[in-house]
Amino acid sequence: MNTKPVLELADVKLIAAAAEAEALKNHWAVTIAIVDDGGHLLWLQRLDGAPAVSAHIAPAKAHTAALGRRESKIYEDVINQGRTSFLSAPSIAGMLEGGVPIVKDGQCIGAVGVSGVKSSEDVQIAKAGIAALGL
Repeated sequence: MNTKPVLELADVKLIAAAAEAEALKNHWAVTIAIVDDGGHLLWLQRLDGAPAVSAHIAPAKAHTAALGRRESKIYEDVINQGRTSFLSAPSIAGMLEGGVPIVKDGQCIGAVGVSGVKSSEDVQIAKAGIAALGL
């Protein structure tokens, strides 16, 4: 039987702190969501001034990245390139750039989703959080 690493609370706090620091450094009001490999919410943090809707979008982006084991931007690109039927994919709501999987030893162990600023900035924040793990 194979074994794989899992996110522990200390890891989640480390990711969240680094993502928050990146957002604050740039004066970006966002929501940060962290999920496990099944897309289950482990952390939700809405910074002061973040849009209310970002508290729904960030977890959806993280969920999509975790289940797909790839950045959520891939799904946005598929749709924007004309495959609009992909919008009917079941149980996938966060098909927008800003969800980034957390990969260790080739295994997806979770994801970070960020919402509140430009999508590329959301990704910058998510990747800063993940980088704190030193993977």
